[in-house]
Amino acid sequence: MRFLGLGLGLGLALIASAVLAREPLESGKFTIEGEVLVYDTVAPPEGVVEEMENADIDELLQVLQRHPEITTLRLNSSGGSLWAGDEMARLVMDFELDTEVQSVCESACTTVFLGGAKRRMQRGGKIGFHRSHWSPEDIESFYASEREEEGWRTPFEFSAWVYEDTQEEVYRDLTYMLSRGVGAEFAIRSKGYFSDMWYPTRRELREGGILRD
Repeated sequence: MRFLGLGLGLGLALIASAVLAREPLESGKFTIEGEVLVYDTVAPPEGVVEEMENADIDELLQVLQRHPEITTLRLNSSGGSLWAGDEMARLVMDFELDTEVQSVCESACTTVFLGGAKRRMQRGGKIGFHRSHWSPEDIESFYASEREEEGWRTPFEFSAWVYEDTQEEVYRDLTYMLSRGVGAEFAIRSKGYFSDMWYPTRRELREGGILRD
């Protein structure tokens, strides 16, 4: 009976440890698993937005401040807000985290992934690149909402701003990729895909400097 009691107690302790090791957080997109912080926008809980959004920036910062034991950010996301991707990548670099792709990391998610000191991809995972896209509907909406504040008197003035802003964005993206050890040829190629997502092979990701074990 004594050994049975010890075995039962040990079993309950292990179960409790496993439960505590996987801690879901406020938005449902983040989950703590020991020293790994999982960020999943592909299969979040019901009612949660299935993409990266600006609110995720603050939650990531709060989690990292409360849990200094976290060393790795594991990603599973098809992307979303470019601003969110930039700011989350900044936090990943500031907290000196490693990054890991669980199943898929596409679009703005790749910006976050490249912030990692060491960068890994689980077997069967994939990383997708494409150049930015802005739909006509979103352009029209942005122009209508911002024209007075920005002082655009005509659509032509707005078009001139878009032209300059687009070039600056491409320059920033390429500069960032090079600063993270990505090869110039790979970085340029990543901007050549628009309608289709480019999923490089594991070998291409390694040779291009995306994966860094």
